[in-house]
Amino acid sequence: MNIELRRIGELRPYSHNARVHSRKQIRQIANSIERFGFCNPALIDDEGQIIAGHGRVEAAKLLQIEKIPMVRLSHLSPDEKRVYPFADNPLAEKRITAQRQAKEVYRSRATASRKNKGRKNQAG
Repeated sequence: MNIELRRIGELRPYSHNARVHSRKQIRQIANSIERFGFCNPALIDDEGQIIAGHGRVEAAKLLQIEKIPMVRLSHLSPDEKRVYPFADNPLAEKRITAQRQAKEVYRSRATASRKNKGRKNQAG
């Protein structure tokens, strides 16, 4: 694995980014970079598209860092590029799982509500 320094301006955000960071989260990442250095490189494809590390890139912009460490993931297929951010970011997967669970609860309540209305109509 080769780590290369790239200018932030050369990078493009990934359209399927798994996570949107709040300003507070970006500030927290920036604080970590200030304290410990840039210990976790961003992951990019051959076209300079960010696959993982959007928050780190935004934090580096906030800190006015011009170049950051990158690892190029040339071996990933387009499908793997879409899936990898979820593997890299377990919080995103937990959020999506929670969203799915909420949808299931909503569906089951809606189904139960329809069944109860049907019973009331039959009884009345």
